[in-house]
Amino acid sequence: MNKADLAQKVSEKLNLPKRQVEDTLNTLLDVVVEQLKNGGEVVLTGFGAFTAKKRAARQGVNPQNPSQKIQIPAVTVPKFKAGKGLKDALK
Repeated sequence: MNKADLAQKVSEKLNLPKRQVEDTLNTLLDVVVEQLKNGGEVVLTGFGAFTAKKRAARQGVNPQNPSQKIQIPAVTVPKFKAGKGLKDALK
């Protein structure tokens, strides 16, 4: 399911215009991304938690030339931890 499909399903369940639901989803995603950029986290009780995790710099191996070492820079990556409600629903 992609974002358009999700908007369509929510639109049908709530009897709202699809355009309004798409705008709401886009705003939600913007707020989540902004919060993660600022180092915060977003917790949706029963669903899960979005956090930003720093991955340290490390040395790797060039896959095309395994004898050559390459330096992989430090990055910040998104992380999602499923909540109890979501885990229980999938059992």
